[in-house]
Amino acid sequence: MVFARDETHVQEKVDEIRNLGFPFIVVCGKSITGIPEVVFRHPAGKWDAINFGYGLIPSDTGVVVLNDVDTHIHNLGGILSLASEGISVTYGEVKPVEGPQVRFYRIANPLNKVLSIFAMGELMVIEKHTMDKLMPIPPCMAEDSYFVFKASELGYSTRFCGDSFVTTTRTKYMKDEVAYKARTTIGILQALEYARPRPTVRVFYWLLPILAMMLFPFGDEGRAWSRGIFRGIAEYLSSVNRTSF
Repeated sequence: MVFARDETHVQEKVDEIRNLGFPFIVVCGKSITGIPEVVFRHPAGKWDAINFGYGLIPSDTGVVVLNDVDTHIHNLGGILSLASEGISVTYGEVKPVEGPQVRFYRIANPLNKVLSIFAMGELMVIEKHTMDKLMPIPPCMAEDSYFVFKASELGYSTRFCGDSFVTTTRTKYMKDEVAYKARTTIGILQALEYARPRPTVRVFYWLLPILAMMLFPFGDEGRAWSRGIFRGIAEYLSSVNRTSF
């Protein structure tokens, strides 16, 4: 399943997946004619698009690959091999090509290899029978971390796969990075409200305010990450904002 808010990048993603030779659908927030794999769903969040697309998956499917439209996949076979070995939920590495997140993922990727503290939904592979147990996704801005946290709670295996990755661009400027980090922080806190992962993950997020302050020495980028995290925590804790998500 590929997820797109509008028609941007849809044709090039369709060409990419067709070349890979796998059956697929694109859940798109804009109606597009002439591409049979594209299905329309009014945009209400990626969690809603996954819930909608899940209902279109054939019952005999072995694994489901989730992918964002604005990414390019590299070495899909690496992550699929983990699924064939029985890993229930796997997610690939993200390699931004520009902007503040280039440096962020240089920190986050090695950390995720050890602790699996958050997921990267740009490329995920989930065994279909496991996905059946995790669905539907509740309203959550970090549906990828929800999958990993809920799978951990239910005793399924999860794995970060550094052999497979996507290249993409998320933010280019510091103000955009602050907003992006706020959204991802809110989403992860929502995911922790809906699922109970292993203790090391919960402890990491209990310490998040302290860890956010430790990002300041990383210059302008570190301060943007820190401000975004604190903004996300504040908005999540606000009862007015929480009821709006």
